[in-house]
Amino acid sequence: MAAARAAITTEGPAPLPLLDDSDPAIRIAAAYAIATAADPDHTVRTAFATRLTTEHDPMVRATLILATAETTRAHPHAPITVWIRERWQDGMQTPEVRLAAAIGWLCLTDEPAPDDPHAIVDILATDECARAMDALPWMTVAGCGEPGLLRCVRRMLRPGEPEPHDDPWAPPP
Repeated sequence: MAAARAAITTEGPAPLPLLDDSDPAIRIAAAYAIATAADPDHTVRTAFATRLTTEHDPMVRATLILATAETTRAHPHAPITVWIRERWQDGMQTPEVRLAAAIGWLCLTDEPAPDDPHAIVDILATDECARAMDALPWMTVAGCGEPGLLRCVRRMLRPGEPEPHDDPWAPPP
């Protein structure tokens, strides 16, 4: 992993300008790739935060939050963990951003999840939102055959719930 991060980061993350591309899909893919870059001088995190201030697309905004969380997980920075927590608590953010922030925060801390994210997730994590968020690479990877958001919620906030049935011929629950 260190070698991959170094390769992406050689002479600065080359895909950074793609965060300003006119196509949201390009911005999402760029953030996903850049999130794996080594970030000892916080260039990547700064680029994500800067783009977030001007980004209007809710899926790209959610992507920038998840990318910031991934970068911060590799290069811990306590103020970013607090900043991400503030995003899921901010009722002015879109459901996608709040859910991405809740998941990102849970990935960055060992603290038990307070009631806040449980309540937010219970309200915001609809099937419709989960299907929409499957456009995000993190959710696609996390899904393993179910919407990634719902799997993240189940595994992170409700670990006691059983895994969904793996038998494709079984009747729906």
